[in-house]
Amino acid sequence: MGKGFFKVPTAINEPIKGYAPGSIERENVLKQYKAYFDGSVDVPMYIGNEEIRTGHTKPMSPPHDHKHQVGQYHIAEKKHITKAIDNALASRQAWATLAWEQRAAIFLKAAELIAGPYRAKINASTMIAQSKTIHQAEIDAACELIDFLRFNVAYMSQIYQEQPASAEGIWNRVEYRPLEGFVYAITPFNFTAIAGNLPASAAMMGNVVVWKPSDSQIFSAKVIVDIFKEAGVPDGVINVVYGDPVMITETILASPDFSGVHFTGSTHVFKSLWQQIGANINTYKTYPKIVGETGGKDFIVAHKTANTKQVATAIVRGAFEFQGQKCSAASRVYLPKSTADEILNHVKTDLKSINAPGSPEDMSNFVTAVIHEASFDKLASYIDGAKAAKDAEIFAGGNYDKSKGYFIEPTVIVTTNPKYTTMETELFGPVVTVFIYDDADWAKTLELVDSTSEYALTGAVLAADRYAIEEATKALENCAGNFYINDKPTGAVVGQQPFGGARSSGTNDKAGSMQNLLRWVSPRLIKETFVTPVDYRYPFLG
Repeated sequence: MGKGFFKVPTAINEPIKGYAPGSIERENVLKQYKAYFDGSVDVPMYIGNEEIRTGHTKPMSPPHDHKHQVGQYHIAEKKHITKAIDNALASRQAWATLAWEQRAAIFLKAAELIAGPYRAKINASTMIAQSKTIHQAEIDAACELIDFLRFNVAYMSQIYQEQPASAEGIWNRVEYRPLEGFVYAITPFNFTAIAGNLPASAAMMGNVVVWKPSDSQIFSAKVIVDIFKEAGVPDGVINVVYGDPVMITETILASPDFSGVHFTGSTHVFKSLWQQIGANINTYKTYPKIVGETGGKDFIVAHKTANTKQVATAIVRGAFEFQGQKCSAASRVYLPKSTADEILNHVKTDLKSINAPGSPEDMSNFVTAVIHEASFDKLASYIDGAKAAKDAEIFAGGNYDKSKGYFIEPTVIVTTNPKYTTMETELFGPVVTVFIYDDADWAKTLELVDSTSEYALTGAVLAADRYAIEEATKALENCAGNFYINDKPTGAVVGQQPFGGARSSGTNDKAGSMQNLLRWVSPRLIKETFVTPVDYRYPFLG
């Protein structure tokens, strides 16, 4: 068999399609949307080479039409989780020893399948499962997942090429081994790309995985599984289970072969995972890798020199795209008194031009539904609280209705209290809170931004004054892992803005970067000496 130092295809970001009226991509995705919406899919678990149907099922319904059912999925018992672990471990040796270029080829093929024959499928399934507009589905489910796969292959090859220096007479080399055991991937509802990347990035480096998608994302997760299977991911490498998260997690974390968790979700759950892993530390064969991206209370702070229309656009896009259900979504805003009214009036004008929340099938809609009833009820309670508060008011929006879909109107709260509850609490919905500060208090406001939240995921400063930009960049260095200057705090692109935050926002291992992939390997240094000494005596002994 031929050998070589292989150069992988150059990774480039997938171009975003526009879905303009009359375009072929718009026609294709609407046709696929209708087929999925009118159909009914039975989603099994995927364990080893089996599709497991337990008969214990839960329905899948679009958040924008929650009385309509598009399918069902099967729930695991504890024995199925044990079986998934066993199948992963049984598959480990063959997968870990497979030549890296063969693994690369599988995931490069997956990227091309998404870019081509699966594009309408993965976008339409995301529109239905997570109520994303076609633009939000395209930049997530298609483009970002393609980018993750392509760029991770490129990063993998760079990691393998990174080798130590060798002195005269010896050869030093590093093997980047997969972890000794299996990886547990826990993925959120809000990004189909994250759902695909968390198990795939670990698997790409030679690991085997047990993957639990969010219950609210299983419809589109099924398409990811179909793509991975067609791309050639061997049976048992990525095992997919659904069900009670407490039971699944306890079973997995009790295994001596548990070697790492790749997580995106809530801060509370991640801290609980960390605590359980610590309690079980004497059980494990190796110290597990703990990688997580969690919550955010992401900010926009505007200086008095900022362009008011630019600030307004950053607020509307940053807070209300995908109904504010991005970890990076703008949730708290600090405006200078001298321009606050002008900025807020621009925001109100923009919001008046946005249709009432509706189905993503209607491509004139900018806002659709929040993910489920629990999210709707929580958001409605905070809106009602602002309506009754003495130190806050509803400036725009404030309406909600769940009779057909979980629809929350884009809502702007203005408060006189910088510590008002919605300035501090992660809401994960289309609600943004604004505090207006005195222009002279710019430096104090930066201190306030830094100290208000336990999170440190994303943030943005808008200003024309370069001194103010530098001051903000320095003052806010610890409260945002991704910091934006004169832009909204959302929309990180793989290969351009590696994503992640610190504090209670996670381990900041930067998804979509080499740093993340390095977490899924265990390096082994090999030193080979060509002429081995035969006498213990050093020259200093005479």
